[in-house]
Amino acid sequence: MASSTIKGVNHRIGAIALAPIRLVMGVVDVPLRWLQKATGLNGMAAFFLAPNMLIFGVFVLLPLVINFAYSMTGGTALFLDHRIFVGAEQYHRIFACEDHLKPNTCLEDGFWIAVRNTAWFVLVQVALMIAIALITALILNRELKARSFWRAVFFFPVLLSPVVVGLIWKWILQRQGLLNFGLYQVGVEPYVWLTDRFWAFAAAVGVSVWAHMGFYALILLAGLQAIPRDIYEAAEMDGTSKSRIFWRITLPLLGPNLLVVVVLALIRAVQVFDEVYVLTGGGPGTSTMFLTQYIYETGFASTLRNPGLAAAASILMGAVLVALTLLQLAAGRRNEQKGAR
Repeated sequence: MASSTIKGVNHRIGAIALAPIRLVMGVVDVPLRWLQKATGLNGMAAFFLAPNMLIFGVFVLLPLVINFAYSMTGGTALFLDHRIFVGAEQYHRIFACEDHLKPNTCLEDGFWIAVRNTAWFVLVQVALMIAIALITALILNRELKARSFWRAVFFFPVLLSPVVVGLIWKWILQRQGLLNFGLYQVGVEPYVWLTDRFWAFAAAVGVSVWAHMGFYALILLAGLQAIPRDIYEAAEMDGTSKSRIFWRITLPLLGPNLLVVVVLALIRAVQVFDEVYVLTGGGPGTSTMFLTQYIYETGFASTLRNPGLAAAASILMGAVLVALTLLQLAAGRRNEQKGAR
């Protein structure tokens, strides 16, 4: 008797709490029903997509158009209506080189130094990122004790702000940092890691891999768990070696996930900025000056800022990213078609 009374009271409280929501939904339902009758299901889909497309247009497409307009102007003024139209002069300035492989022969040597550094960073960082993420995913896919805990540990750096990541590793690698303290305790002379060109670049690569590897490992782990166990059991019954299983079964079936990881890792590597800027500031010299930092300093931080030149550089970077992404997607589709045959 008491339980039925409690249920009745809870039901009445729930009905009272939901009454305003039901009233609002009833009012909204009338025009939506009319819209569905007038436009059909396709019209309703367009209606619900319209807010997202509006946000995408305002915050993505419109800035792209404005950025392209800036790249056709010159001067140091910030507002577009105060700038002078110069056509393709900024692009000509970027490509004015005797030898593009020798930045010191270019009019904008800083741009080509940043391009060279970024290219090396992408090659090294993406290769290490994919290799380490794949090894981590393979290990986490096995039957381990406290497997959920280890997955959380590897994913935790992804949750940190890039600025926090840079500050943590700067505290570790600076002259009086944690690493040198540990070396001093075992009798090794401290070393200035962040003022050596090689070690500063290596630190930029290592910190970036540490900060983002968990995200890509999670994608690959999801792909590994989607592979049916029956395939592995059949291969083991046939006496197939573990290395052959990996190369002939795991990697091909993991191909779509690997393609996603490669595309995302490449885009992130080209756009690297936050953690490296906090860690090294682009130094020593220009050894860790990457393309995004060049664009930022040229457009905003430099005393002789040139927003038009920065905009032109960002347009070129975006075009290269689109081209690389399309090439990778085309290669992925070609491999899928070969596999289907």
